[in-house]
Amino acid sequence: MRGRPNITDVAREAGVSLGTVSNVLNRPEVVAEATRRRVLTVIDSLGYVRAEGARQMRGWAARVVAVMVLDLANPFFTALASGVEQAAREADLGVMVCTGARDPGEAARHMALMSSHQIRGAVLSSGEGIGRTVAAFRRNAIPFVMADQNASQPSACSVGIDDVAGGHAAARHLIEQGHRSIVYVSGPDRLQQIRDRRSGVVTAIDQAGLPPTSLKELACADLTVAAGRDAGERILGLPQRPTAVFCANDLLALGVMQALYEAHLRVPDDIAIVGYDDIEFAASAVVPLTSVRRPASAMGRRAGQLLIEDTTPGVRHEHEHVVLTPELVVRRSSTRPTA
Repeated sequence: MRGRPNITDVAREAGVSLGTVSNVLNRPEVVAEATRRRVLTVIDSLGYVRAEGARQMRGWAARVVAVMVLDLANPFFTALASGVEQAAREADLGVMVCTGARDPGEAARHMALMSSHQIRGAVLSSGEGIGRTVAAFRRNAIPFVMADQNASQPSACSVGIDDVAGGHAAARHLIEQGHRSIVYVSGPDRLQQIRDRRSGVVTAIDQAGLPPTSLKELACADLTVAAGRDAGERILGLPQRPTAVFCANDLLALGVMQALYEAHLRVPDDIAIVGYDDIEFAASAVVPLTSVRRPASAMGRRAGQLLIEDTTPGVRHEHEHVVLTPELVVRRSSTRPTA
């Protein structure tokens, strides 16, 4: 194939008609899912970009920035997107929000949409498939800033959280409360944040002079309330029940709390619980949840500001790698009652 790929190239490579490619881009709901995925995969692999916005945008900075998050059902990502929107509003820009980046086909469709409208740039939150997403943005020459990831890439800014410190603070708090048997309910190990939080917990256990057996890990495939309920049931089935649980995010913690209550266990009297993220629902749980607060909105706003600086003509900009410090917010779910 020579030159810039066009819609005919996409149709030929995917083995479909031009009309099918057009429907995938404009009316995806009328295309069978398997066909839609195949076409989107080809679009991404070829780097095909519709040029419908080029005439309006040529010679001008685009007035829209994008933010790609893993799941808006998670309040953490909602707050992050809100922070990006705040930065964009201050610069009189609009925002396009894309979700579901864990699905390669959906991510390819988002890329085609953003490229065709020639967005100014994007804030990319970390998660599954982030390496593939970054490669696609570089291939299409779209500026981006990494959020929720400590990525010291020389070619892009990043705004992240010191999750090692966050995990350490959570475990140290539980140890100070007298706990010597702690379970870490973790998420997918392929996520760097999950590994960093575990590292912080392990360091706190070691610094307290406790044996490694003081800590047990229960891995979860997802970071959801449902996964937390499942983890809670597994905790109840352990030969020796722990006295404290630290969860990799608040949704897991709320699920664990539900499972414990259904088993008629009291929080924190029987088992203490600490979450992570400090989402809005943490403070309003039946037992207010102790959580490690990650400033999601501030993270999104700073990432948005860096993106706008980087893409403003005539503004001198050097890539920055910002690392924010988490804060332990102590509530009733982890504090032992006084005698």
